[in-house]
Amino acid sequence: MEDPTKVFGPARIVALALIGVVALGLAYLQFKPASDPVSVPSGARAGQLQLHSCHYATAKGSYAADCGTLVVRENRHNADSRLIALPVTRIRARTASSSVPIFRLQGGPGITNMSFEDASRFADKRDVVLVGYRGIDGSSRLDCREVVSARKHSPDFLSEKSLRADSAAFKACAHRLQNDGVDLAGYTLPERVDDLDAARRALGYQRIDLLSESAGTRTAMIYAWRYPKRIHRSVMIGANPPGHFLWDARTTGEQIRRYAALCAKDASCQSRTSDLVASIHSSYENLPGHFWFLPIKKGNVKVGAFFGLMNATPDAGPLSGPLTIDTLLSAGKGDGSGAWLLSLMAQLVFPDVQVWGDVASVGRSDAAHARRLFATQADRGSVIGSPATDFIWGDGRLIDSWPANPDENQYTRVQDSSVETLLIGGNLDFATPPQWATRELLPHLPNGRQVVLKNLGHTDDIWAYEPAASSRLINTYFDSGRVDTSLYKQASVDFTPSFSQGAIAKIILAVMLTLAVFAVLSLLWLPFRLRRRGAFGAKSSGALRSLYAVLLGLGGWFVGALIVLTAWPTLPLDDEVLALVSVGIPVGLGIYWASARPTDPERSRIVRFVATSVGAVLGAWLGYQVSSGLFALVTAILGAVAGANLVVLGLDISRDRAARKRAEPVGDAVPAVEAQ
Repeated sequence: MEDPTKVFGPARIVALALIGVVALGLAYLQFKPASDPVSVPSGARAGQLQLHSCHYATAKGSYAADCGTLVVRENRHNADSRLIALPVTRIRARTASSSVPIFRLQGGPGITNMSFEDASRFADKRDVVLVGYRGIDGSSRLDCREVVSARKHSPDFLSEKSLRADSAAFKACAHRLQNDGVDLAGYTLPERVDDLDAARRALGYQRIDLLSESAGTRTAMIYAWRYPKRIHRSVMIGANPPGHFLWDARTTGEQIRRYAALCAKDASCQSRTSDLVASIHSSYENLPGHFWFLPIKKGNVKVGAFFGLMNATPDAGPLSGPLTIDTLLSAGKGDGSGAWLLSLMAQLVFPDVQVWGDVASVGRSDAAHARRLFATQADRGSVIGSPATDFIWGDGRLIDSWPANPDENQYTRVQDSSVETLLIGGNLDFATPPQWATRELLPHLPNGRQVVLKNLGHTDDIWAYEPAASSRLINTYFDSGRVDTSLYKQASVDFTPSFSQGAIAKIILAVMLTLAVFAVLSLLWLPFRLRRRGAFGAKSSGALRSLYAVLLGLGGWFVGALIVLTAWPTLPLDDEVLALVSVGIPVGLGIYWASARPTDPERSRIVRFVATSVGAVLGAWLGYQVSSGLFALVTAILGAVAGANLVVLGLDISRDRAARKRAEPVGDAVPAVEAQ
């Protein structure tokens, strides 16, 4: 049996080691070396490109690359404008080839241009070049924390209160950025095009191919209009002609009717509705107000459902048109589970998903179109209206909340271009319907071709569905100008998803309720068990203070989250105070009761109770600081468990040292008197 006065036994050494591991992990997250920040090198000049060897991760492994920094003027209209830096990555072709390099243009807006895991589809025989977008990837970012905060605290994305708050947040962000020395007049698509061309020159390429998607296709169009002789061929996936950083309800209605035609031929879908268009319209207008006891933010559902309809296949991710249609049909029958999930996911994802200053700056390219649309309110009540347009543009208020720029009226109409261009789209795409390209863009492309893929949606579908087919289509076109769709098999739309959004919502709520009840019952049982049977044994105490405490932290947060979702819909789920209270308190209480001894003096028990609670809350706070979003919940729980256990170990070590000191003999021992 272990000596009770032994200060450092094996169990304590292991516990301290585990706490040390957690502390080191949290410290690493806090102080881990970030990717090298993009900055203007000392003494740099506009147009300068510095490169060094590096490697780039793709879907097929690491490729040799050159990484570096391109220096450009923030506003080329101003000769005295400051310099900014943009990252540049050239993924090197694996074989020596004279193939024309590809410049990749990501969609968005407000999304980085430096991530392209599909580069491996093209980099075997041609360089693939990524040039960072100004305002997103470079030394000057148009982060709008005001907009993020407004949308995280939104009672409903499409409510009048939220739309006004968004407008005020954009205006406040613009003023703050300008006060910080940012020249917002320089963050335009023509400036972005000139950045690309500066990189082309610095890399020594005579001509390049452009591979663009969604919002990035607008940049590709402007590049072709400004510098047609510098482009060999251009492939646009999900083309976005001028005027379409907004969505018109009429075209959205066309896309819904395409789904309706497919539904009419599908037995499972037909059994649920005889008129899909009417059913979706009715669902949008009459969304349930609650899922059980949880309120549903109807505007969030409308915005989330619109974006959920963009892709048609499950290959594109957890959101797809058939899943969203299933949710809307269920909502029309009174089942609000899937609608609640859409509402919740929109609230969690949308505020942080884009760099909102870039969204506003790029959106100004369509300011004239937006003024006309919001002035006339044309056709905005058709089928589902224009929820995404209202959300992005604040029901038109963004036009006056973000300053105008000198380039915004330069490319408001499609111009003629002789550049060989291939337009690729899915006929079920809600974000960039291919009929836009057919009606508005293709007539201005004498060397243009268009491929419309049946039963596919937006760009995620194009990349994910039969990748070998899309790779052949794009590579063949770049190599020869031929259109080769021979590897494609027509996709089918599955109106009976194996796992619906409603089912996911019910599972999530069941898990939340189960762990919340577990936490509450545990915090009631632990003190009762302590009073009835005394202190826990060493093994039981160790288990309760480790894995059990983690579950207490998670369950406690679920209690807090359910209260917030029900009673405080404007409080974000990643709120710091919510995390500290709902995690720190149950973890502190659980670890206190797991380590307490009823035989200790009352004063000692009070000190232990207070110290353990403070240690848990402080640990939760430290853990929360090292991460962001909902992942901060994980680090807060780990920090709370480590902090409370460290306090308990400290108190126990102090107590045992005192006990050991009391047990030691005082002074020299007196020898026994020898018997006479």
